[in-house]
Amino acid sequence: MGLRRWLLILLCVVASPVWADDTPEVPGQIRLASETWNDYTNADGSGLAWDVLREVFEPAGVKVKIRSVPYTRSVGLARRGEVDAWVGSYHDETEGVLYARWHYDSDHIYALGLAGSPAPTLVTLGSYRLTWVRGYKYEEYLPNIHRFNQIERRSGILPMLQHGRADFYIDALAELQYILGQADDPSAFKLTHIAELPLFLGFTDSERGRSLRGVFDRRMELLVKSGELKPIFQRWNQPYPF
Repeated sequence: MGLRRWLLILLCVVASPVWADDTPEVPGQIRLASETWNDYTNADGSGLAWDVLREVFEPAGVKVKIRSVPYTRSVGLARRGEVDAWVGSYHDETEGVLYARWHYDSDHIYALGLAGSPAPTLVTLGSYRLTWVRGYKYEEYLPNIHRFNQIERRSGILPMLQHGRADFYIDALAELQYILGQADDPSAFKLTHIAELPLFLGFTDSERGRSLRGVFDRRMELLVKSGELKPIFQRWNQPYPF
């Protein structure tokens, strides 16, 4: 029995380094959820963000799979692990998820108001009646915000401003340009730049999420150093955020 016991101990000693090195493999795909933003995360897979994220993941052997859902639902899907990450989060916006060191883009935040209204600044913004789409939590990222209302969707914004139900509507530039494109007289409104907010993926808090976050950080560091992402931003006529 003594010999058998020593043989068992020896087998465990020899085998244990193999088990310690048995790290999970990187998944072969990443499931990304996003709201459909015009020319950014189009439902057909085209758009700036989708092009950037394919360049980040697919050369590393991780196929990008997209799912188009409203923003708040995309957050819930990632928190429950039904997708691997959602697109367009601000840093530490939501608890219970993982954030990478790198952002992949920046949100160009503007205020849309009537052409005759004073131009707001970060200092004066809090003195106005503001509105934005529910879930964006601009009150946590813009200073001195006191009066704001959240709406469910972007329809009806221009009449809301014209009828004085809000002083300014806050959103990303691309969305505001799309809204202004629907105006009978765009010159009746004006845009004022407010802030630049870095955009992140919110990864599900799991071993799979940590593995994909690691791929993202490693690839982003290489791509920013090499400048390989610049042509994508140029192709979509958007500022390069690095």
